[in-house]
Amino acid sequence: MPRLRNLAAFSVATAAAWVFVPATAVEAQDAFNPYAEVEKAKVPKLKASPPAANGDQPFLAPTDGVSKKPGVQAPANTGSPTAPSNDTVMRQANPPPVQRDELAPVMASDGWGLPFELWRGLTVEGVEKLMGELELPPRSLALHNLWKRLLISDVTPPAGETTNVKFAALRLEAMYLSGLSKEASDELKKQPLTTDSVMATLAARVELANDHAQQACELARQAATIKGEIPKSLKSLAIMMSGYCAGVAKDAASAGLAAELAREEGVETSPSLEALDAISVAAKPKIATAKRVTLIDYRLLQLAGSQNPAASWIDKAEPALLAALANDAGSEPALKLAAAEAAARINAVAPEELAQTYRAQAATESADALLAGGPETGPARRAALFKAAETEKTPMKKTRLIRAFIDDAKRAGLAMHALQMIESATASLNPQPEIGWFAETAAEIGLASGKTGLTRRWVALGLDKTTGSGLDHWLALADIAEPGTGTSDQYLKDVETLALRGRFTPDALHRLATVLDALNYVVPIPLWEAASRTPQPTTGHLPATGVLSELQDASKKKEFGHTVLLAMKTLGPNGAEGANIIALGDSMRALKRAGLEVEARRLGLQALLVAWPRTLAN
Repeated sequence: MPRLRNLAAFSVATAAAWVFVPATAVEAQDAFNPYAEVEKAKVPKLKASPPAANGDQPFLAPTDGVSKKPGVQAPANTGSPTAPSNDTVMRQANPPPVQRDELAPVMASDGWGLPFELWRGLTVEGVEKLMGELELPPRSLALHNLWKRLLISDVTPPAGETTNVKFAALRLEAMYLSGLSKEASDELKKQPLTTDSVMATLAARVELANDHAQQACELARQAATIKGEIPKSLKSLAIMMSGYCAGVAKDAASAGLAAELAREEGVETSPSLEALDAISVAAKPKIATAKRVTLIDYRLLQLAGSQNPAASWIDKAEPALLAALANDAGSEPALKLAAAEAAARINAVAPEELAQTYRAQAATESADALLAGGPETGPARRAALFKAAETEKTPMKKTRLIRAFIDDAKRAGLAMHALQMIESATASLNPQPEIGWFAETAAEIGLASGKTGLTRRWVALGLDKTTGSGLDHWLALADIAEPGTGTSDQYLKDVETLALRGRFTPDALHRLATVLDALNYVVPIPLWEAASRTPQPTTGHLPATGVLSELQDASKKKEFGHTVLLAMKTLGPNGAEGANIIALGDSMRALKRAGLEVEARRLGLQALLVAWPRTLAN
């Protein structure tokens, strides 16, 4: 996958722009920045950072920070006091000033647990550049949750931003591209009435995503009356918005004029143009083939009277459209369900939102029929299994339904979502010997949902009757996932035993050693030896030269937002599971060093959970 393959998604451009890939970091910045074309004469071009002289190296440091040389011993303490030297006296009298990086950060009061100076060390242009190199939304659920907090936290803007308008527009665009349209609409309510045409245009699209047609058209009209040049990348959106509003007002002539203006701007044939043409002559639109389908395409086709135009577009829809289809009250149940699952796979909807969609589906089969393998398949079967698992009262049948739901969801690429969604149903069960076979499944659910207490309760019950061994190796994973456990190695002996039995794949073994080392565990020698007997994996995403050094530097300076963006860039589009072990270890260390240990541990858990040894009995 090209590093900047999805960079074009950061520009608010025509359909053709979806396949445009900027060749340089400067072009990447401009593609993301809605103001770039207006400000080219005012803002100096950013130059790509030169690569490090010796390339990137993983920053592995001794745990105690002391170099120990063999054969050298510390002088014995004779018990006799020694007069301090003049240098010592001077240092005591004039202690070195406390560096800013050593101070505890002032936390924001918005409840998201991030520092008030979140963007310290970055300018707006620097944020644009880094965001322009990311594929959104992040495919890792752990990274996506951190990314979401980064965007919606109420903190000070980056350095050099005084009016806050450009940064607000940047956040709005990033939220939209991540499928966070509802959050973007909530953010708009905090903003004063804007006098900026770019901000007004982006705000109009956000309201359209939330099916607020009246507010969207008010903002679109406001944008048209604001004096000032609008970037070319936004002109096509502004024209389509005006055409949509003409359609809402049943002004066929204005809709036709909007279609003509769009063609003059170079917009190629698209569903939006077909819809505007149809509205102008009061006809049904002929839906054009499109490689990428946008939210404005869908809304215009809705307005033109097209029947379910997005039914065959699930695989082509942008994240904001998938989220809109999943949340629209008017979407047909089957379309709503398919869109919700597709949005969940790319983290454009949260697990609880997918659970709500499942709950809204009509029941079609009984629990017994579902367990017997009834005719329902695909999203409908997963929704039915989920609903049945939540409502079933019999423990034996409930555990079987939960297990069937998780298995089906894993095959559909929804493992982490399913595990988190089913946590409340699992928590309602009391661990008992009669359902002891379910202990490992419950342990996995507890870990994925951040409820390690659930994991510990079920591990205490569980026993693999095939081998006679317990499930304490899951408690090692619980210690890794849980903040406050430090570097407890109480259960690593059980993990070591499984490793020596060959229960870890070579890749999983190297990832385990990487995660433990990144969290400052004393890795057992047998684990290191078992890993060293296999070649170090060379697969997985590695960032370009210079990124790891930049990540290390940002984390040392406690530049939180900078560290998070660089960690996302380092891990790549598939998160902890798809990153090279060097990228994984360095990202975890950087987050931990910057004060984000909870997030570092969640990344470690996500990297290990998928390949963690399961017992033969389950």
